[in-house]
Amino acid sequence: MRVGIGYDSHRLIEGRDLILGGVRIPSEKGLLGHSDADVLCHAITDAVIGAMGLGDIGRHFPDTDPQWKDASSIHLLKRIIDISRMNGYEVCWIDSSIIAEQPKLSPYIEDMKTALSESGIPSGVINIKVKTNEGMGFIGRGEGIAVYAVCLLKRIGQSI
Repeated sequence: MRVGIGYDSHRLIEGRDLILGGVRIPSEKGLLGHSDADVLCHAITDAVIGAMGLGDIGRHFPDTDPQWKDASSIHLLKRIIDISRMNGYEVCWIDSSIIAEQPKLSPYIEDMKTALSESGIPSGVINIKVKTNEGMGFIGRGEGIAVYAVCLLKRIGQSI
């Protein structure tokens, strides 16, 4: 068994879609980033990469590489899930916390789990929590969104 932790944050700006966990969320602002800036996917991707001991998301998908411009983060996550399988691992649990003041995200959790499952992670092993920052810091001021994620990997075929 292996454990990895992931974190990501992005600035909120006008004129971009807000995409979290592969789901387009109605919002006046979206996240700024080289790809689609899906902080939930990025944190989960980083957690999986960390559990494998293969660096971080920037090593695999550098923001200086034009091929990742506006890329779907679900597809980036799928690439990492494929790498984990090639290395003999499968995801047996993901736990994540999205920290955002607005918009209200709890109505979209099941849709996010379904969209994330397109990466190859079964929706039944994904947990998503949503929190506010109680008005404190850049998140509390509505300037950005952050996500923490933990991934538990096991050897393919190993029972837990």
